[in-house]
Amino acid sequence: MAKTLYVGNLPWSTTEEELTAAFSQVAPVLSSRIITDKFTGRSRGFGFVEVNDEDVGKVITALNGSELGGRTIVVNEARPRPER
Repeated sequence: MAKTLYVGNLPWSTTEEELTAAFSQVAPVLSSRIITDKFTGRSRGFGFVEVNDEDVGKVITALNGSELGGRTIVVNEARPRPER
């Protein structure tokens, strides 16, 4: 099983490849995506990384509060979107 992690406070210039590379140093990454503005295509400063269940605690402990591209990132388990 896989879990999705929320990654916040990303630099605007962060790419999905850079996100994958940063998280791959701690655990295998199944997928990653940067959320972009649908009108401008510019990063919204957060994204999601999918890792195996057994790696979730290790990844959060290692990377929450760490620095990526000069910014301190926030990493925690993603919560489901609230219904509108």
